[in-house]
Amino acid sequence: MFLKKSLIGAAVLVALGTFVFGRDALSYATTWGGTVRDAVKSEVPLEFEIERARTEVENLVPDIRDMMHVIASAQVDVDHKAKEVERRSDGLNSQKKAILALRNDLDTGRSEFVYASHTYSADDVRKDLEKRFKQYKVAENSLESDVQILTAWKKTMTANQEKLDTMLTAKQDLEVQIEQLEARLRTVEAAEATATLTFDDSKLAKAKKLIVELNKQLDVRERQASLEGQVNGLIPVEEATESTEASITNRIDDYFGPKTDTGSSSADESVADNDS
Repeated sequence: MFLKKSLIGAAVLVALGTFVFGRDALSYATTWGGTVRDAVKSEVPLEFEIERARTEVENLVPDIRDMMHVIASAQVDVDHKAKEVERRSDGLNSQKKAILALRNDLDTGRSEFVYASHTYSADDVRKDLEKRFKQYKVAENSLESDVQILTAWKKTMTANQEKLDTMLTAKQDLEVQIEQLEARLRTVEAAEATATLTFDDSKLAKAKKLIVELNKQLDVRERQASLEGQVNGLIPVEEATESTEASITNRIDDYFGPKTDTGSSSADESVADNDS
């Protein structure tokens, strides 16, 4: 039931998209899907992507090991085949020497021949030579086939070795590129950190401006308190001023000169005369 509803809903969406966008519905859907995919991909951290690339490179190791195993097995097969070819080649050379020896004996025209204390007629030797020659040709063809197989195995092994070398080189190059990506990322992060520190200068300027404003407010409050004291008629005790009496005596002394005893007696007599 649920599957049926899902299929109906999907059909309705397809029909609606075709009705609205017409023939371009598929293009719109593809473009939208690509846009969403790119948007999601752009949100993935670069550190994660670099680590994912490293994982992809490490995933090459199993294939490399498999190729190494194939090459090692091929090397063993080639070594065994080469030894077999060498052994059969030596046996073929021995057969050739025996055939040529029997042929030379037949060329002498004798009717009998003695080999290993046994006497053989010329006809027996001829039949044996015929048999040996056929066996030789079969062995020779088989040896040629083995030589061709050995040559093919060596070519395949060489090709696989070249592929392995190429893959190892590519893996090393990719590892170097990943290291370079990490170095570039650290450089970019350091540059971004420097840019962030530069941006903090605005906060410093804001703090300085606030301190200046606070100093101005305190200056205003100090001036205001001083003015309020004058309004209340309070004597500014804090200001050191001289009394009026001290001030006038000082000015008289400055005008007539310093006070003396003689001058004081004359002044007293004058005052007494006036009283009488």
